[in-house]
Amino acid sequence: MNKTIDSDVLNSDPASLEKDRLRQANRRLVRRMLLITAAMFGFGFAMVPIYDVLCQVTGLNGKTGSRVAAVEPMKIDESRTVTVEFVANLNVTAPWEFAPQVTRMTVHPGQFYQTHFHARNLTHQSLVGQAIPSVSPGLAASHFQKIECFCFNRQQFHAGESKEMPVTFRIDPDLPPDVRTVTLSYTFFRLDEAGGS
Repeated sequence: MNKTIDSDVLNSDPASLEKDRLRQANRRLVRRMLLITAAMFGFGFAMVPIYDVLCQVTGLNGKTGSRVAAVEPMKIDESRTVTVEFVANLNVTAPWEFAPQVTRMTVHPGQFYQTHFHARNLTHQSLVGQAIPSVSPGLAASHFQKIECFCFNRQQFHAGESKEMPVTFRIDPDLPPDVRTVTLSYTFFRLDEAGGS
């Protein structure tokens, strides 16, 4: 009988009850933290496409969209020059070489110009990628007109393949006169559906 009383006393020991409560509370906390971590990861992953859509719709941050500009004639302003700089960036998961043929050009607003970007697949499999353009300063984005651009389409690369990819553009003469330098930047992304096709 004493043994039964002793075990009941042990089972109802406040210290062991407190340890059990702490274990359960810790398990609940760990579950919540894992759920919050998964939600934060999902939100962070979704931010890039949401941001790109927002920028394309509003023109925010110099996003130029993927539309072909109208090829209507414009008066060429030969009294004015604008420096256009070209920048190539790679997304961390993009296994390519990617660089502009020239890093800067001096152009007259209203006149068409063409340059190329070089890209090479560094893997032993076929890949698909796409370049996302951005123009800075953001004010210049609506005045930078791309007539032909590799960024309009997904680019298929065979294993080890190199490409010279053209960009035909002009600067609208309505670009504010205090803007003397415009930067066209591309970030090249690997697309998931590339697989091994």
